[in-house]
Amino acid sequence: MIYSYTMKKLKLLALFNFLIFSVGLAQNDSLTFFNAHWSKKRVARGVKLYNFHFKNRELFNANQNISYIVFGNRFLGRKAGIAAENKKLRTTSDFAFNNHAIAAINGNFFDMKNGGSVDFTRQGGSLINENNKGRDEKLAFHQKAAIVIRKGRLSIKKWDGLNNWADWITEKDVMLNGPLLRYNNQNEQLDSVSFNSNRHPRTCVGIRPNGKVVMLVVDGRNANSAGMSLFELAKIMAWLGCASAINFDGGGSSTLWVKQKGVINYPSDNGKWDRAGQRKVANILYIK
Repeated sequence: MIYSYTMKKLKLLALFNFLIFSVGLAQNDSLTFFNAHWSKKRVARGVKLYNFHFKNRELFNANQNISYIVFGNRFLGRKAGIAAENKKLRTTSDFAFNNHAIAAINGNFFDMKNGGSVDFTRQGGSLINENNKGRDEKLAFHQKAAIVIRKGRLSIKKWDGLNNWADWITEKDVMLNGPLLRYNNQNEQLDSVSFNSNRHPRTCVGIRPNGKVVMLVVDGRNANSAGMSLFELAKIMAWLGCASAINFDGGGSSTLWVKQKGVINYPSDNGKWDRAGQRKVANILYIK
């Protein structure tokens, strides 16, 4: 009995120490993030570009390279837009250049073999792609949230539980994506599956309470930048003040392009730490 009681005390003490250690790491990470000397550049009126390369395993005990755009959802006629192809895949740069974009990121998940998005996409009122459902006819995790654009203003919608929920979205520009990371100032519950918990390059969009939009890319799959889990990404978007945030297609697709600057991040599709490794994608989200 004494042995059992002692072991229980030791286990509780170990758990307490682990929790204290975890909280301490989280606090250190947030301080590291906020104290970083972010590079800040004006891209256009109302559009700013931020970047910082965390080295020496400074953030989440890893190297991380983060780039993001902030623009006013209501400022000086700046508008969000979707550019998409039904089947053909094109680079984010190509999409952006041909749509006279100011800045752009890659969009939702797509069929790498046959082309086209596997998620519901509507552009300018025209249906580009429908949801590609599994054998059980259930929606995939990346079909349970959406960005929608009304008169150039971007917002995020949450799945209402219906399999055909996208059909009821009235906006002319719609892009299903996911998982949803934050909604109305609360983190969403994420499953501990490998897609969520493993580190990958990530693309994400968030909206602040004042309506400003954050379009963010985290590089990964390289010694210079490990990439992030979705749990870590949710923290980043919260630290950036986003009330709602949605994950986009990531991995080799993750690309941030800016007018007159080109590709800003280090796309990983070529396995090199350069800006030439873009993967062709089905669509983009851009600022016009």
